Amino acid sequence: MTHLNVYTEVDILSYVNKRKGEKKFGEKVTFIPANTTVQEALKNSTANYVLVGIEESIGVKANRGNQGTETAWKSALKSLLNTQHSSINKAKKVLVLGALSFPEQMKKAESLSLNSTDDLQKLYALVDEIDQEVTNLIFNIVKAGKTPIIIGGGHNNAYGNIKGTSLALNKPINAINFDAHTDFRALEGRHSGNGFSYAFHEGFLNRYFIFGIHENYTSKNILKELSSHNKYINYNTFEAIAIRKETEYKHEMQYALNFIKKDKFGIEIDLDAIQNIASSAMTPSGFNANDAREFIAYFGSSKNVAYLHLCEAAPSLENTNSNQTGKLISYLITDFLRAN
Repeated sequence: MTHLNVYTEVDILSYVNKRKGEKKFGEKVTFIPANTTVQEALKNSTANYVLVGIEESIGVKANRGNQGTETAWKSALKSLLNTQHSSINKAKKVLVLGALSFPEQMKKAESLSLNSTDDLQKLYALVDEIDQEVTNLIFNIVKAGKTPIIIGGGHNNAYGNIKGTSLALNKPINAINFDAHTDFRALEGRHSGNGFSYAFHEGFLNRYFIFGIHENYTSKNILKELSSHNKYINYNTFEAIAIRKETEYKHEMQYALNFIKKDKFGIEIDLDAIQNIASSAMTPSGFNANDAREFIAYFGSSKNVAYLHLCEAAPSLENTNSNQTGKLISYLITDFLRAN
């Protein structure tokens, strides 16, 4: 885990704005003790959840999206650590591990052009490097009996989450993806649009449900591909639920849960699916923030949840300095903790 920047108590408290008469979340979370390996600390920790960031947007660039997803981790952490610690918001259940950071790879990616076939191959290779690091870290967290909460980066990191969890459990896992897109594109080289297709075709992903895809952005070829695997892959659309009202939101959540709940599954949340949130593919039409919170509370209550991944947010693209994106992510994290 050469790219893992482990956070100390000093690092964590540097985000906390202390206030007399209150205990902030960041004052009560746990962390890796000094002179202890990550593996040892994970094994000995009493925390149930391990919070980790991914600071990269290379997979997004390789998929022709807007970069900025490397900024989600610190933005979310600042908001989360300044929420209240209480009997209903228990920070002691959380170990703040740190973040996977890829400054050298990000620098290399800056000069690579999407209009060059050779450069695209180089971008795909950089994503491969990130895959290995994410897979290894998630493997170690799950192997230690903990539930990872992964913040930031592009949706390319779903591949490492799924593979790492699958290897730790020694079996394929399922996934539910709250997303405007399927991220089931062709196996053309790794990027943020094909994390699930790679995981599926390599045998790490068994059942896959995509919740709320946008009909305008799902191609005929993708629909055909999904249909060819309909025993293992299912989906619904945003338009059917929210526009045409052909079905109800709660009914669709129940339907999706029934499809994946018999085995361990990961919860994948793409912030692109939430209306007017700064992200790699920001949408003017989509589910609202409270829909996403309800979704996490619902699926997070299942005993078979293996991890939570919140990705594609790009706070650096916000038009103000209000940190609304980071604040939303902190709500989603705490909703999951209370539900699970």
